[in-house]
Parts: sequence; C-alpha cells; structure tokens
Amino acid sequence: MRLGMVIDLKRCMGCQGCVVSCKAEHGTPPGVFFARVIKSEDGVYPMPSKMLLPVLCNHCDDAPCVSACPTGASHYAEHGIVDIDKDVCVGCRACMVACPYNNRYFNDERRNYFGDAGPTPYEVARTERHPEGVVMKCNFCRDRLAEGKDPACVSNCASKARFFGDVSDPDSEVSRLIKERAGFTLHPEAGTGPNVYYLAP
Repeated sequence: MRLGMVIDLKRCMGCQGCVVSCKAEHGTPPGVFFARVIKSEDGVYPMPSKMLLPVLCNHCDDAPCVSACPTGASHYAEHGIVDIDKDVCVGCRACMVACPYNNRYFNDERRNYFGDAGPTPYEVARTERHPEGVVMKCNFCRDRLAEGKDPACVSNCASKARFFGDVSDPDSEVSRLIKERAGFTLHPEAGTGPNVYYLAP
C-alpha cells in the first residue's frame, strides 16, 4: 500500500478550509503552513482568470529530503509517508534545501500568535509537539490515519476537491481518478515520484 492524494482543481474554490483545518489539527506556529493554497492571476480584462493551487508535502517515492538527511530523521514511515523524527533531527536544514517543493519549515523559535500576551491555552496544548530547532512538515495526519480517519485537509474540504487512498491499488478511487482524468504531479522533471496528484480544471 502506498498512500496518496488527488486534488481536483476544478472543484477547489480557494476557501482555505484545508489550511485552517491543518492549522487546527497540528497547532503549527505562526507562519508555518503544512497546507497552503497558492493563488495566481492571468489574462487581461475582460477575460481574466485565476488559478488556485493547493500544495502540501508530496510524500515522494524517491524523496530527496530523505537522501539529504545526515541523521535519518527524515525517513519513510508506513505506507510511503515521508515523516520527520523530531528527536533525531539536528536542525541542519539539508532536507529543506533538497526539497524541490518548498514544503518544509524550520521551527527556529517559540512564537505566540498574540505576542506579549503569551500563549493561549490552545497553543500550550498543541505547540508542545513542535520543539524548537527542528524541521517540521505535513505527515498526512498520521495520528488521524491510525484512528481510521482521513487527513484533516481531506475531511474538511468544503467542495470535496480532495481524495485520499492507496495509489498503488489500480481499483482504488484515487487511482481511477488519476487514470480517467489524466492526473499529473508538480515538477515531474525532478524525478521524485510525488504521491500528490492534480486533476486539471
């Protein structure tokens, strides 16, 4: 089994629900977004167009971040998920340089959302899982998967633009969508074998 995600760009409406739900699930510090939506505009009046591109870690088959990590902190977990062992990470950030998708973050210092007012109870409860001086990233919500749930960004997508499942199973919904709608990956020239696919709008 190899877990992956399919994102339907035709359905995505840029509501940022994936971003907010990911933030809530992981309690990431200010400025850290495991899930993001990149927006761009093209064309000229009266025919402009807007492109919405949700991005997250691609959990690559041949992840350069894993190869670049000198301590083994960046590793392949079960079902092809690329994760980071925070107890082994030394904060060298070699994995950040190696990632062609810019989907890793370095937790350089403890920051509160409301500055001098101190951390909120939520921040106290959630941010303890993110020690300073280590790299962090999306892990497909491994804790939720262990409970039989989908990743938070999938469960909370208002337009049902995200699909999650076994990309190695040709009969799975995600594999069917990739085949029937010519699913593509970002930066295929990098040769990393991403497991996040997109369906063209």
